[in-house]
Amino acid sequence: MLAEQLARKARGRAVTAGQLSRAAQEEDYDLAGLDALCDALKARGVELAPGPEPAGPEEEPPLLDDVQIGNLERELSPAGVTLDDPVRAYLKEIGAVPLLSAEEEAALASAAREGDAGARRRLCEANLRLVVSVAKRYAGRGLPFLDLIQEGNLGLMKAAEKFEPERGFKFSTYATWWIRQSITRAIADQGRTIRIPVHLVESINRVKKTASDLLHQNGREPTPAEIAVRLDMEPERVSQLLQLSQEPVSLEAPVGEEEDARVEDFVRDDTAGVPADEAGRQMLHRELTSVLSSLTDREQRVLSLRFGLEDGRPRTLEELGQEFHVTRERVRQIEAKALRKLRHPSRARRLRDYLE
Repeated sequence: MLAEQLARKARGRAVTAGQLSRAAQEEDYDLAGLDALCDALKARGVELAPGPEPAGPEEEPPLLDDVQIGNLERELSPAGVTLDDPVRAYLKEIGAVPLLSAEEEAALASAAREGDAGARRRLCEANLRLVVSVAKRYAGRGLPFLDLIQEGNLGLMKAAEKFEPERGFKFSTYATWWIRQSITRAIADQGRTIRIPVHLVESINRVKKTASDLLHQNGREPTPAEIAVRLDMEPERVSQLLQLSQEPVSLEAPVGEEEDARVEDFVRDDTAGVPADEAGRQMLHRELTSVLSSLTDREQRVLSLRFGLEDGRPRTLEELGQEFHVTRERVRQIEAKALRKLRHPSRARRLRDYLE
C-alpha cells in the first residue's frame, strides 16, 4: 500500500507535498485516492509538510502562440485530432493571459477562499492553459478535443472552489487532479459506445498503466497474474477488467491498406453453413428434385411429405392417409413402390456420390 511505503520512508516524520504528489502521480491516483492517501498518512502519524513539487507539463503550460499551436496540432495528429478555427481562436485567447507568480497565486487563492468571485475567476483564467496541457493526454479517447477542454475547465473551476493552500500543494498541482477527474469521468460517461461506471474506468486505467509498465520492464506482454501481483488484486479480477477495456468495433469499419473492405466481410456467420457444404446441399437438392420428377405426382408428393423434404417435418403414415384420403397401408404401398423406382441404377447412380 502506498501510504505504508511513504510512512516507512518518512520514519514518523513529515512527508512533503512534493513527495506525496510525485508518488500519487506515479500510481495514477485520482482525487479521491489523493484525499484517502492524506488521511491514511495522518492515521499513521505522518504529517503533510510544504515542499518542492515535481516539475511536469502541467506546472508550466507553454505559451500558446501560432508556433506552439502548430506544435500542439502535430502532437495531436496521431490521435486523429485536428484543430479547427474555433479551437485555434480559443487557444490564442487563453494564450494571451499571463501566468501568475507564486505570490499572486497565493494571494488570489486566499481571496477566492474568502468568497471573492473575481479572484476565483482570475485564478481560473490564468490556468486555462493547464487544462489544455492535461486534455491533450486524453485526445482520441472518444470525445472531441474541445469537449475535453470544456470538461477540464469545469474541473478547474471546482479546484478553485476547493483549494486549500495550507495543505502544501501548489494550485496547479491541486487543479490537475480535478481537471483529470473531470475529463476521465466525462470520457467514462460519454466516450464509449457501452458506458462503463466511473469506478470501473479508474480500475481499468490502473490495470492498463501497470500492464504498460510491465511491458517496458520485461519486454513482453504481461500476464493477468503478473499484473495482479503488482496491484494486489485477484487475477480473475484483472482478466475481467482487461475484457471490459476492449472497445467495440463497428462492422462497417474499413480495413486494409486501401480501406476497400469492411470488418463485416471477414466475420463468419455462425448461423450459416460452410460454403463448400452449402454448395453440396444445393447440388443434392437439384439432383433429388430431378430424380423425383421421374415419379408420378402422387409418388413425389408422398416421398416429399414422408421424409420432410418440403418443410423439414416428416409425416407419419397416419397423417399421409388422412391427407390423401386412403388407408395407412395404401400409403405404405405407394411409398415402397416409389423407393423401388429410386433404387433403379439409372436413378440411384445420380445420388450415390452424395451418400459417400
